[in-house]
Amino acid sequence: MPFLANYETQGCAVERDESVSSEKPTEPTRDCRGATRQERAGQGRIRIDANVGGGIDGTRGGDLVSLAKQIDTAQAIGFDGVWSTEVNRDPFLPLVLAASMSRSLLVGTAVAVAFARNPMSMATAANDLSSFSRGRFVLGLGSQVQAHITRRFGMPWSAPAERMTEYLQALRAIWHSWQTGERLDFRGRHYQHTLMTPMFRPEPNPYGPPPVVVAAVGPKMTTVAARSADGLLVHGFTTARYLADVTVPLIDDELRTSGRSRHNFTISYPGLVATGADDRQYQTAVKAVRHQIAFYGATPSYRAVLDLHGWADLHNELHRLSRLGDWATMTNLIDDDVLTTFAVVGEPKDVGPEIVRRYRGLVDRFTLYTPYILDESTKAVVVEDVKSSV
Repeated sequence: MPFLANYETQGCAVERDESVSSEKPTEPTRDCRGATRQERAGQGRIRIDANVGGGIDGTRGGDLVSLAKQIDTAQAIGFDGVWSTEVNRDPFLPLVLAASMSRSLLVGTAVAVAFARNPMSMATAANDLSSFSRGRFVLGLGSQVQAHITRRFGMPWSAPAERMTEYLQALRAIWHSWQTGERLDFRGRHYQHTLMTPMFRPEPNPYGPPPVVVAAVGPKMTTVAARSADGLLVHGFTTARYLADVTVPLIDDELRTSGRSRHNFTISYPGLVATGADDRQYQTAVKAVRHQIAFYGATPSYRAVLDLHGWADLHNELHRLSRLGDWATMTNLIDDDVLTTFAVVGEPKDVGPEIVRRYRGLVDRFTLYTPYILDESTKAVVVEDVKSSV
């Protein structure tokens, strides 16, 4: 069973319709079973997740006491899963605690940096967490960028899409050897794994290898995810229109080409949200989200999303100002149109229904991405509204 199977429309494409485009309305596009995105939307619900131990998403606090409180809160509020990021902390260790404290939460990395580790090291950590969590662990991998891989981690770098494809193949070869006892003999261009003696072979995992999802921004890595992984981790700097026009059709085309089913492929999206229990909290949230959008919008790798919306000039100016370190001006350039396109903004009671309206039929899991501290009662309102919108 896939770690999230929300869809009954196996093999059917999700294509753009008028609800996610700022251009003039067109006839609703139907999938291979004749359903529009709105009609498909009623066939499953979006799972809603939280981050734990993060350094940039408002959770803060990676010590054991803080982590335990975050996990308790996630369970009490009703989140479906928790994700751990690799920014300024190890992504795996918080999930050991999460797996031990909960028997229901999905736990996953979003992301662990693949190229900072060899496939054997990654396979070992993931196999252990799959076992510890009783099959509730999802390995989310990201490539990072060249400067970080070579200068921060001191590891080799080459064509990332090609390397990631081989990385996934190596992981599965290692896990297959452990599960079956067959000889390990993986020989690739970037990785070779040909030694596995009995002393170092883990016993077969009763829950099997974990699902693997890949973070992607551009079309090459998105294709890798659709061709070789169990799901896609969408970057937070995206929009419903970009998902509908670019990301999801690309995934569906690749799944059809490779004979795979959309039913067994999960799209997870950390979506920016700006809300608050009162006006002061709301204004703090809006400012923080504007700043985060400006930060992402200045990055050349992400400009395609702005280009699709006709905001190429905004990217150019953000990029210029980022080189000067003028973050205040950059934040002020994110007007209300840009803000509400990239983030769900509003009162707590309106946020949950808007998440469902905007993203159902496009994503399977939505991680509440708040680059500011959001109080528990407000989170609870959002989560309950998302979960009740079936």
